[in-house]
Amino acid sequence: MLCKEEQQNIIALIKREVVPAIGCTEPTAVSLCVAKATETLGKFPESIEVELSANMLKNAMGVGIPGTGMIGLPIAIALGAIVGKSDYQLEVLRDSTPETVEQGKQFIAENRIKIGLKDNITEKLYIEVKVKAGDDSATAIITGAHTHFAKIVKCNGEACETLSQDRGSADSEGSAGNVPLTLRKVYEFATTTPLEELEFINEARTLNEKASQEALKGNYGHELGKTLSRPLGKGIMGDSIFSHILSATSCACDARMAGAMIPVMSNSGSGNQGIAATMPVVVFAEENHNTAEELTRALILSHLTAIYIKQSLGRLSALCGCVVASTGSSCGITYLMGGSYEQVAYSVKNMIANLAGMVCDGAKPSCALKVSSGVSTAVLSAMLAIQNRYVTSYEGLIEDDVDRCIHNLTRVGADGMNETDRMVLDIMTHKQ
Repeated sequence: MLCKEEQQNIIALIKREVVPAIGCTEPTAVSLCVAKATETLGKFPESIEVELSANMLKNAMGVGIPGTGMIGLPIAIALGAIVGKSDYQLEVLRDSTPETVEQGKQFIAENRIKIGLKDNITEKLYIEVKVKAGDDSATAIITGAHTHFAKIVKCNGEACETLSQDRGSADSEGSAGNVPLTLRKVYEFATTTPLEELEFINEARTLNEKASQEALKGNYGHELGKTLSRPLGKGIMGDSIFSHILSATSCACDARMAGAMIPVMSNSGSGNQGIAATMPVVVFAEENHNTAEELTRALILSHLTAIYIKQSLGRLSALCGCVVASTGSSCGITYLMGGSYEQVAYSVKNMIANLAGMVCDGAKPSCALKVSSGVSTAVLSAMLAIQNRYVTSYEGLIEDDVDRCIHNLTRVGADGMNETDRMVLDIMTHKQ
């Protein structure tokens, strides 16, 4: 049984990692950094210089920016200066209007924005923004976590003042590392903590269900969710719990990645991870007639499992985050099926055996396809686990100890796939 202090630490961890976000979190974090630099400058900038790590650049190139009908970083940068408020965190652009979008287009047309790759850094999540107006300038740097400002500098002419600098962990704001977890601890927390202390997680259901429903009102992205819910999709996939899970989850991803101006509940800095950790669990619970308490605990189990895996994987990697989040939802579904801790662990092993190595090639509308792959595997893994069927230690990355399985997965994603990451970025930036 977890002690009260440990329970409170884990609750604080979840509340740090599961937060609302509008739009893809990588370009949104760039907007946030621009907003902070502009606020520090104290006037509207004449020019903006942005340097990013390779992973940030990869994840910000092809995604829709909410409320703009545009793709990519330039409009996100312009709006960060024009309308962004750093106090809004990952909802930094929520005050955007058609008028401010037009202002942003003009700012871009005047060639006031410069975007480059930051050389000689090891941090995979790195944003450096320098804004200038006359002889004055301001610089803001985000590292480690999407909302973690590591340094803020203001210069009046040649006189510069460092207003804030964090010399500690680059991931100090969003770090899950200061709360040691194991899968058993995750399960015990989700199933034994007093219910009233966990009910905050239901906001994830509220926000992500609304995002899913929003997708049905428009034509977002590749319309995977809508396609699955249409007669064509039902004729091929059936009208089942499985197809409903795929459709609802894909719908939310479609809307978000295409730039719908709606918040979703993110997980570990990713809206898609938040969607994939939420919607499969919600849909299964509704159609399986689970109780409100069971759903709440399953959502906690799903989201905290994803957070646990990200502890050793890191914020950004070559490994698709859908693998992580879908592993969480598989645990949640197994629990809703009446599964024990051992069966939840089986579902994790089944997920790792199937999805290890799925490459992240940037944030974009087609992420809905990867989300649906992860979620479909989550359901299959839970179905096998509840029957005590699981991939054994004789096979691939799997070991008897489920926590070692998780660390094997994250070693592959965080270290083994680094060269893959570089090649993916090279391909993306040198298309004919």
